[in-house]
Amino acid sequence: MRFELLKILLVDDNPHMRMLLMEILRAIGVTEVYEAADGAQALQVMRARPVDIVMTDLAMEPLDGIDLLRLLRNSPDSPDPLCPVIMITGHTTQKRVAEARDAGVNEFLAKPVTARGIIDRITRIIQTPRPYVKADGYFGPDRRRRADPGHSGPWRRSMDARA
Repeated sequence: MRFELLKILLVDDNPHMRMLLMEILRAIGVTEVYEAADGAQALQVMRARPVDIVMTDLAMEPLDGIDLLRLLRNSPDSPDPLCPVIMITGHTTQKRVAEARDAGVNEFLAKPVTARGIIDRITRIIQTPRPYVKADGYFGPDRRRRADPGHSGPWRRSMDARA
């Protein structure tokens, strides 16, 4: 993996967490790391320079990670709707994870973060990218992680409407 080629944007309102993430990224070889203190600043940074991956906290003020993700994926003036996003948070309840997934997050990483966790999420985004899907009420990476070899039709859930 050629981490030195990546341009990563860190979005977190806690400067200590940004510094920790920056040090981890530099230790694995990433040389171009940009910072933003909230989602609004992140969008400004993305309009000013190309970014390969966004790593964002979930809980921030005034524009949190979920709002950033929704704007990035769905806003007509989005700087890059296809940019991969890793959501980093200590809020790992099933509800918050589902909210991030439904907003179009690529990967989710629970705090406390480790170098191994960061390497794993970045590697997944690069080596096994999921195709993007546009459907009613959703735009983002395909939420299915794997194909079911035993599935033979277009519908995956028993409660889906049949044609």
